[in-house]
Amino acid sequence: MPKRILSVLIAAALSAGIFTGCSSPQYEIELYDGNYSEVQLVHKMVELLVEDRTDIEVTIKDQMSSVLMFRELTREDPSCDIMCSYDGSVLTTHLKQGPPDVPEGVTLFDYVSEQVYDKHGIIMLDPLGINNTYCIAVPESVAEEYSLETISDLVPVAGELTFGAEHEFFAAEGTAGTMKFGPFTEFYGLNFKETFPVDISLKYTAIENGNFQVTEVYTTDGLNRKANLKVLEDDRNFFPEYNGSLLVREELFEEMADVAPDLREILGLLSGTMDNEKMTDMTYAVDVEGRTVDEVAREFLVENGLLDA
Repeated sequence: MPKRILSVLIAAALSAGIFTGCSSPQYEIELYDGNYSEVQLVHKMVELLVEDRTDIEVTIKDQMSSVLMFRELTREDPSCDIMCSYDGSVLTTHLKQGPPDVPEGVTLFDYVSEQVYDKHGIIMLDPLGINNTYCIAVPESVAEEYSLETISDLVPVAGELTFGAEHEFFAAEGTAGTMKFGPFTEFYGLNFKETFPVDISLKYTAIENGNFQVTEVYTTDGLNRKANLKVLEDDRNFFPEYNGSLLVREELFEEMADVAPDLREILGLLSGTMDNEKMTDMTYAVDVEGRTVDEVAREFLVENGLLDA
């Protein structure tokens, strides 16, 4: 091939970005997969929404606990850009504070948003609409037998009932220690017949088998429905709110300004779209019916007009 023609071809290839050394910069957002379905669903929605509306590639990496995710989000050389978390978790686990630290007249969400930004440079977008807090539940048959509607209704009958939960809920140490079994029962004046620590993966099977009658669950867990549990009203408001939100590195919006100047608005489209019933339906679909996270997340976005069918 004549040298002149070869030179022209090489120049054309370079201008077209065929050679990797001269290719256009790749824009990527990194998340970790959650270790339970609610976080997995929200992270998948972020992926679908951002990739549909921008030229950013979203990568969801291996499963990671929320504690480690937050560490990766806030480290000097972060490997995580966005994560789904909860204002109650950020307060107790990441800021090492408790509900009494929230000033009177200030909402938990507003206080946590300000604190986590000041201390870590993390932006909490407006709440998603879910409040996945701790709650106390009993089988429907037990609720009917003892006429249970609220946690306070347990007080006169607790001596006849066994309380079971994962080992971590009985531990006094660790994060969110004020939300554990000891402070909870002391606050409500509950004295159960006995306690039954169990591996978290076996908790629902154990209560369905009658190993215990009262347990601690999360409000949006679809397994509550599968186990036919009745969630009792926290009538004295012991457990704080756990409002779901996207936590985002502040620098991310500047880093993506060229390719997606409206990235914050795009992520904000998820705010207020969910509630506990909708999320329970979705986690039930994944955890009980066996549908994929991708299928359920995509269906939700389509139903809410955020993604084309």
